[in-house]
Amino acid sequence: MRSVGVEEELLLVDVRNGSPVAVSGAVLAAADRSAWQHTVRAGGAGHEFEHELQKEQLEFATKPLTDMGELREEIVRIRGEAARHAASADAMVAAVATSPLPVQPSLNAGPRYRWVGEQFGLTAQEQLTCGCHVHVSVASDEEGVAVLDRIRPWLPVLTAMSANSPFWQGEDSGYGSYRSRVWNRWPSAGPVDVFGSADRYHEQVRTMIETGVLRDEGMIYFDARLSATYPTVEVRVADVCLDASTPVLLAALIRGLVETAARAWQDGQPPARIGTSLMRLASWRAGRSGLDGPLLHPETMRETSAEQAVEALYEHVREALKDHGDDERVREGIAHLHERGNGARVQRRLHTEGRSLASVVTRCAEMTVGR
Repeated sequence: MRSVGVEEELLLVDVRNGSPVAVSGAVLAAADRSAWQHTVRAGGAGHEFEHELQKEQLEFATKPLTDMGELREEIVRIRGEAARHAASADAMVAAVATSPLPVQPSLNAGPRYRWVGEQFGLTAQEQLTCGCHVHVSVASDEEGVAVLDRIRPWLPVLTAMSANSPFWQGEDSGYGSYRSRVWNRWPSAGPVDVFGSADRYHEQVRTMIETGVLRDEGMIYFDARLSATYPTVEVRVADVCLDASTPVLLAALIRGLVETAARAWQDGQPPARIGTSLMRLASWRAGRSGLDGPLLHPETMRETSAEQAVEALYEHVREALKDHGDDERVREGIAHLHERGNGARVQRRLHTEGRSLASVVTRCAEMTVGR
């Protein structure tokens, strides 16, 4: 069975007013101290946390797992540890993909981040967004590129399901996932063409880096890409999600997409030749609507309801879900998502109930760790 790993970016916010705070260094120092103490006492092996572009962010990655129940436990555990370390800096972690409150982000130190800031100017300075990336193992680069070519039409549905960034700089953006719009300011971000082979994929990446616009392979921000570090396909379209069960739902669906695509490739079925211009429209529509408006159907590229688009995704991967033992979990997760709503709907509902945006952030921080 293919293994799955999840990366999440969390927003660091002040415990008093919910404003983003540039304390990632202090939080990582607390994580370092805790890991060292655990190593001395019980032979631990470090921690899962890393810097991100801005000092108001904290990133973590789970280990590769095959069981979705274990994956959920891992996400809950690490979110709890992140909250504990943040508390030492008078901060909380909030699984929101953009800050509801106004913020002027602070780029992290170091030559890489300095280069990014100088190269991309305001795009880098304003880029305080928190995503959820899902890695699924593949047997080879050739299989991985075959998967990338075949999952393209389905990725906007994942953006809509995960949408959790309705507010930007203190205002309602009108989008479910405004993070997806901000993220696509990077010149290498977004949907890409069908590659056809691993050689063509690597040639495209190499040519992009040789332009000098990008620093290295880590700045290949395709909606889905081959990982430069692991033998995985990395899907990067999702907002970080409020409820810890939602990234597990996404992970199960993405593993189903990868398996379904790999089987289609092995059977000689060609990928759908949907142009990148249409894919960009589908991506925009998903970011705008979330689950509260129309989407483009992944197979026809015509307007349909969010419920029908999600159902089409489920039916597309259903055989793989059954083979993985994930079918019941996914069906229940989709029903729960439709009933309760994604993070964008929850944030807006909290705000319309009369909560200030500061109170919305505080409540989201509580929900991040299951309270």
